[in-house]
Amino acid sequence: MSPLSSDRGRGLFVTIDGPSGAGKTTIIRHLAQMLVTQGEQVHVTAEPSSGPIGKLASELTETVTGHALACLYAADRYHHIETEIKPLMASGHIVVSDRYVASGLVIQRFDNLDPVFLWQLNEDVEIPDLAVILEADPDVIAERLEARGPHNRFQVTPGSSHAEAAYYQEAKQQLLRAGFNVIAVDCTKRPAEQSAAVIRTQVQTLLSGAEVG
Repeated sequence: MSPLSSDRGRGLFVTIDGPSGAGKTTIIRHLAQMLVTQGEQVHVTAEPSSGPIGKLASELTETVTGHALACLYAADRYHHIETEIKPLMASGHIVVSDRYVASGLVIQRFDNLDPVFLWQLNEDVEIPDLAVILEADPDVIAERLEARGPHNRFQVTPGSSHAEAAYYQEAKQQLLRAGFNVIAVDCTKRPAEQSAAVIRTQVQTLLSGAEVG
């Protein structure tokens, strides 16, 4: 398959969200390697972004809560879209984001924010070509988190793995209602490389459609 920039002009936007401990970062690394091997131009990014708003959000995650933090994350998302995601897509890259809207609909739920408010903050974002939701047994995730230790304050909440899994199911339904192209990938027993291969198949289908179009 030839590189995106030479054939289609516009790249693709793929987002991957899921509970902490689902293996998201490892899966994304495998996916990117697979796509690069096929000759695609791939850019991996993440949220919070590496931009000025994203850096501020990362610094304040442990001390700022509720509406203020949700607004900061949303501001970073819109800035991320305009300054990084859209320009790279325009140059023909497949942009893969480690976290996007689904995470925005989930994480602040731990601060008891209304999911309607969270959706309203995010309803004008760029709709990705493919929104992947990773799923895994909450008990398995809880064991993984206990083994590695929490990465932020949201992961120390009692029962956080079960709550997060439920919130992601709600977020998935919200994205489907909004017209997102959503696929769920169960990572409970599937190795990271196999999960990446499932996603790659979906990306290849999109690439084939773009080439035909």
